[in-house]
Amino acid sequence: MRCAIEERNTKETQIKLILNLDGGKISIDTGVGFFDHMLNSFATHGGFGLELSVKGDLNVDEHHTVEDTGIVLGKAFASALGDKSSIDRFGSFYVPMDEALAFSSVDISGRPFLVFDADFPQSRCGDYDCAMTVEFMRAFAFNAGITLHLKSLYGDNSHHITEALFKALAHSLRLAVKQNTSNKPLSTKGVL
Repeated sequence: MRCAIEERNTKETQIKLILNLDGGKISIDTGVGFFDHMLNSFATHGGFGLELSVKGDLNVDEHHTVEDTGIVLGKAFASALGDKSSIDRFGSFYVPMDEALAFSSVDISGRPFLVFDADFPQSRCGDYDCAMTVEFMRAFAFNAGITLHLKSLYGDNSHHITEALFKALAHSLRLAVKQNTSNKPLSTKGVL
């Protein structure tokens, strides 16, 4: 099974995470309700098992909680994939969410990069600062070692825009981690 367990303990956050790329239990508690909702959508739509417990310095704000969760999830993702052999490597997906439309394209390349193009008409969704979406995606992409392009094509509601981005990411990753019978990395170099 393609699983990973990661922990991160700093003065700002204490994080425990279990990731199973092939499915399993979903249990998420970050202390930030809207972020929990986004991560639950991510796990559900990606077909991933995700058990996550985060204690962060929410008395300051949610920045460290959200960014550090991206770091830990990215590291777990990279670890669960191992040498990246026998995966389809690329995935792209559009997700409509009422009036909003988002797109995600990933390359599990070992070359981290993020292109993020999204505007949020409302700055907050409950206790979540929408500006944290790019911080999470950057931390995730760079620690997972993936090239990630995310775009909100349009939308009027920040909740719908953010959720469409998280779901599009999940579906594009689901396609990219799909196993094939090649038993080798999909690369002319022979390694990823």
